[in-house]
Amino acid sequence: MKLTLGFSPCPNDTFIFDALIHHKIDTEGLEFEVFYDDVETLNHKAFQARLDITKLSFHAFAYAVKDYVLLDAGSALGFGVGPLLISKKDLAASDLQEVRSPSHNPQPATHNPQLRVGIPGKFTTANFLLSLAFPNLTNKTEFVFSDIEDALLRDEIDLGLIIHENRFTYQNKGLKKIIDLGSYWEETTGCAIPLGGIVIKRDLPDDLKHRVNRVLRKSVEYAFENPSSGIDFIRKHAQAMDEEVMYKHIELYVNKYSVNLGPEGRKAVRLLFDTALSKGIIPQIDEGIFL
Repeated sequence: MKLTLGFSPCPNDTFIFDALIHHKIDTEGLEFEVFYDDVETLNHKAFQARLDITKLSFHAFAYAVKDYVLLDAGSALGFGVGPLLISKKDLAASDLQEVRSPSHNPQPATHNPQLRVGIPGKFTTANFLLSLAFPNLTNKTEFVFSDIEDALLRDEIDLGLIIHENRFTYQNKGLKKIIDLGSYWEETTGCAIPLGGIVIKRDLPDDLKHRVNRVLRKSVEYAFENPSSGIDFIRKHAQAMDEEVMYKHIELYVNKYSVNLGPEGRKAVRLLFDTALSKGIIPQIDEGIFL
């Protein structure tokens, strides 16, 4: 049986899916037609239910939950893996939480149209965390995640919300970290931050969904046991990424939660959704989230 599958060309995804799509493991009779897209494109494909199986942001999952259910394998959660808010200027997080009046007395910040923020997509978990930490930052422009650093350097934006490998490159360009929004979440909740997950169409037969989950878990386990097996495939899709950065990227985003969410991972995902619901960031969810 052939299923459509979408994931990003980033090293963490190609590392996870290499054994599955190249039949280095027993795929239990499954074949996959693969589509490579950045995560925000995948989010929008999920809103249209275009793929049988897809990577998406957990924020976006809230808008696609009627069509998809979350697999236990393949997710990106963790500590110290969150998006970073950066700038060319020396700014502190406290500078973003208040707007100073002409008399220089701090005033509560309700809206700061002066600060232009580049985000990697409206429905990314990164933007969810930004909205949670700085609800006053509303002047946002969407970019492909890899273009945000250059937009800052060209002064097109004042703040940049970066994800993926840009965590390892921004300092080399003279850019400065304001806050790690993953750390903000961890300090606030004590939980790992759920970034992205692998979902499968809800209307597929249950036995097929479980078969896909088993195969995906075997693929992740194979990658951990044979870390150099997919290096050519990973490098091909990483484009011009430095190899050291490529390995750091994998180490950062692929961990025990990628093998199996487990109780801790499920708790973190539920907390993310409960928090987003309480803040009015996502719509009410009536369907079950997990496989």
